[in-house]
Amino acid sequence: MSEAKTTESVQSGEARSSAIMAAGTLVSRFLGFAKTWMLGAALGLGSTVNDTFINANNLPNLIFLLVAGGVFNAVLVPQIIKASKAPDRGADYISRLLTLAVLVLLALTALVTLAAPLVIDLTTQGYSEQQKALAVTFAFWCLPQIFFYGLYALLTQVLNAHGAFGPAMWAPILNNLVAIAGLGMFIWILGANIDNPHTIDNWGPTQTFLIAGFATFGVIAQTAILLIPVFRLRLGLRPRFGWRGVGLGQAAKLSVWTLATAAVGQLAFLYVMRIATIPGAERLRLSNAGNNVAAAVLPGNAVLEVASQLYLLPHSIIALSLATVLFNRMTRASQDGNKAELRDALSHGLRTMAVATVFGALALFALAGPLGMFFSGGEPQDGVMLAQTLTILALSTPFLSANFMMSRVFYANEDARTPLYVQLWLAVIYVVGAFFIQFLPVGQIIYAIAILYTLGNILSVVISVVFLRRLLGHLDGPRIANSYIRMGYAGLGSALAGAAALWLLGSYRADGFAWSSRPAALVTVVVVGPVMLLAYLVLLRVFHVTELRDLLRPLMGRLGRGAPAPAGAAAEPATAARATVSDDTGLIPRISGEFDAASFRAGPAVEPRRVAPTPAPDAPKTYLPDEDVPSTAQGGKFRPQVPLPGRRTYQGDAGRNPYFPSGRKRK
Repeated sequence: MSEAKTTESVQSGEARSSAIMAAGTLVSRFLGFAKTWMLGAALGLGSTVNDTFINANNLPNLIFLLVAGGVFNAVLVPQIIKASKAPDRGADYISRLLTLAVLVLLALTALVTLAAPLVIDLTTQGYSEQQKALAVTFAFWCLPQIFFYGLYALLTQVLNAHGAFGPAMWAPILNNLVAIAGLGMFIWILGANIDNPHTIDNWGPTQTFLIAGFATFGVIAQTAILLIPVFRLRLGLRPRFGWRGVGLGQAAKLSVWTLATAAVGQLAFLYVMRIATIPGAERLRLSNAGNNVAAAVLPGNAVLEVASQLYLLPHSIIALSLATVLFNRMTRASQDGNKAELRDALSHGLRTMAVATVFGALALFALAGPLGMFFSGGEPQDGVMLAQTLTILALSTPFLSANFMMSRVFYANEDARTPLYVQLWLAVIYVVGAFFIQFLPVGQIIYAIAILYTLGNILSVVISVVFLRRLLGHLDGPRIANSYIRMGYAGLGSALAGAAALWLLGSYRADGFAWSSRPAALVTVVVVGPVMLLAYLVLLRVFHVTELRDLLRPLMGRLGRGAPAPAGAAAEPATAARATVSDDTGLIPRISGEFDAASFRAGPAVEPRRVAPTPAPDAPKTYLPDEDVPSTAQGGKFRPQVPLPGRRTYQGDAGRNPYFPSGRKRK
């Protein structure tokens, strides 16, 4: 297949998959919350068993990201994308990469799984022997997920590199469905926790199989389903050994800053999560001592996990989508050395994103009570603890998304070092903060961790602003502040409307309608949410917040409803897929241990550099165009130009690497 036809096929696949990806993400998020709700119903949100399982089930994702995730994203992703441009579509090259990666993943998974008791000791604090035994049992079931997470990431990149973006976004839906099936059988066979309490004392192999076993089966299914579209690519992938000349060593050297950023963030997160296990251990001791009243008011890491999933919702749906749209614009401005345009793109992104995140923060704050009751598992006290944690986290949502948008500027500038500096500052804050939090009264630990993350969100923006001022001079501060103030007025009016609606529904009374049952809490959210949204939209018009229109345009475009191109408009030139680290930079705070499939997508396409020289007709083809053009990253003292991860490895003819001899000819 010719290079032109291949590029055209990739672009066509991206266009067709845009709406599919968006729909798949939304459906997956919805099912993820359904799974969270069922887990609370099955085990109870405030139970020691739930705390223990969530900690063990988060470990595979966290360990994968700590040990291998950065390597996969920063090193293997660019290599796969480059190899796909070869005449054989990268079949030989990708076969070797997959063979090497699978062997490494198998060894890593086997080593970590066999060391499950040690892993539990390192990631928990204060567990009794009984709770530690249950945690190790859960870990033996869950840690094999490391292999399948890694294989899923690799298969996703193979599909992305060949223009198939949809399957990887729909695969997590199967994961959630399998886990939901296991939870459904658990409730059907063994009963919900509200009717038949499930404790460590009455826990057995059947419960473990239905909870932890099906959680792992879901990850296996998520990975296995991707084999179907990969086989349909007809690349002829097969085990191939001999990795000399693959170029991974050089690529890893170039990606050292990205790898260090990921490692620092995950280590800090693991330490904070270790402190978060203390309340669950204390709850078990109080229960064994017969003090169930005191045990019932101790929030554990399950409460923090569910609160963080809710809190991250506006960011994951809005900020990620908008950052993807604006990343191209930022990159073009950076390549042209146009600081004014780069500053304007950042300002536009911060103001536009805030339309959604400001409302999301206030909506989560106002609806924290009904949401807490809905995910409580039927225990109002657990709902209260979840609501209190969510109210602490919710108001920092705009800061989390703002820092994420700011980090896009560094990556668009091909600067992987500055995010590491930001990460180091935040890691110090979180580790020191968590160290002192462990000495607080045990009932305050989870709330204190939530406060720590809220402060971290705010400080991350302050730190990023310092670095961005050095790069851009100023950040269009008055314009951004003016927009945020007007959105704040609209959001405050919306919150007051929501508070009035909640008062009418009795949400501020312990015996009110919203606290009577989980269905009543859901009804409250469904009724009050639209009231708040309508009030917000009206007030945005009153305060002349024009960024609403800017927000809807790219989001509708991603759903396939963008405005058609004008008649006679020239077609955009074909562009090569750009390899980026991830949609999730790894910058802490990462307060949810949930595996995010969106972290393993190829980055957006970037227009060719305008400064690139025109190659001679007989010049050899390379895996990606313009790779020999010097980096446009901004240098500084002790900071030379920083190339993108994966650059300057093998630079000969595509598909002609001398270290990869092939005795058979492709037909």
